[in-house]
Amino acid sequence: MKKIVLAYSGGLDTTFCALHLSKDLGYEVHAVLINTGGFSKEELEEVESRANNLGIASFTILDVTQTYYEEVIKYLVFGNVLKNQTYPLSVSAERILQAKTLAEYAKKIGAKSVAHGSTGAGNDQVRFDMIFQTIVPDIEIITPIRDLKLSREEEIEYLKKHGVSMNFEKAKYSINKGIWGTSVGGKETLTSDLTLPEEAWPTQVSKSNPEEINIGFEKGEVKSVNGESYDNPVDAILKIQELAAPYGIGRDIHVGDTIIGIKGRVGFEAASPIIIIKAHQLLEKHTLTKWQTFWKNQLAEFYGNHLHEGHYLDPTMRNLEAFLASTQEFVTGTVKVLLQPYRFQLIGINSNHDLMASKFGSYGEMNKGYTAEDVKGFTRILGNQTAIFHQVNKHEED
Repeated sequence: MKKIVLAYSGGLDTTFCALHLSKDLGYEVHAVLINTGGFSKEELEEVESRANNLGIASFTILDVTQTYYEEVIKYLVFGNVLKNQTYPLSVSAERILQAKTLAEYAKKIGAKSVAHGSTGAGNDQVRFDMIFQTIVPDIEIITPIRDLKLSREEEIEYLKKHGVSMNFEKAKYSINKGIWGTSVGGKETLTSDLTLPEEAWPTQVSKSNPEEINIGFEKGEVKSVNGESYDNPVDAILKIQELAAPYGIGRDIHVGDTIIGIKGRVGFEAASPIIIIKAHQLLEKHTLTKWQTFWKNQLAEFYGNHLHEGHYLDPTMRNLEAFLASTQEFVTGTVKVLLQPYRFQLIGINSNHDLMASKFGSYGEMNKGYTAEDVKGFTRILGNQTAIFHQVNKHEED
């Protein structure tokens, strides 16, 4: 039997793949769940039990949450990356690390084939395949859902036929959980005018009373929540998620241009990522100079798009990460955030590096660093070339 490593999440697509690869194609299937921080202990146990009931050769869990933070999430925060000003790259960011980890595992156990459950109409197929062709260029890539052009209804029918027991009602939605957000895809996201029903969201709204939280940053990384310090930013991210998700904060539907050229919609729930990015961005407004902010915005947008489209291994990404990290030296302080049902408000910041320091003046009120004559001379020079242009070309206008 040929040994194959399958990227396995326990959902409908990868459950079909596990059974099809072993029963129909005769592969020795080694299923690997690559945990990026979205699973509870109980959920992992349930997935393992279901996988072992499929008759596969082995099931392995690889926890890469810390690596995910250090190699990817940290730079998404430094860059305030939101695809189309909306989506925190909840899935696209983790797919890169999952593919990289899967490729390395395949090499470790000597597998000559890898498989994933991507469809032929989405971005994930490109992300997985690009990483594989770079790290394990000689390996065979098997993609049952894409190759057979299967609908979710056809997958469900197949699994029922083979006696597989799972929550098929829930399986109508494709859900991907990770520390940087959970994506939700279903029949509504295939349209342009429908939103997801309440029951489709992974976290139900259970909080209604407003609550203020304080998020502490040190050199751009989240290191405290409500005064409690965290050595590991991952723990701080999870704490903010615990506090904010029950308000229904961070729910949205992203509409974007896919790698393969079509428009796509996906629902997502990302309370902690959205709050952290917006809080971090506010702190940067107070602590970075105008041109630091300008160039960060340009390069961070490229970084996010390049990552989204699967180019994580492009060496320019390491160059951009070095730049983003260098901008964070003075991004230290506390941001106050008010949580309310379905929304949050950034109240303000406290930082020793706040460039709004009152000793230099108060905007619109009083200056302390220059005189009125300084401003008159500065303005004359600043507008000099524009004034010359209009004087020279005045006859053209007349």
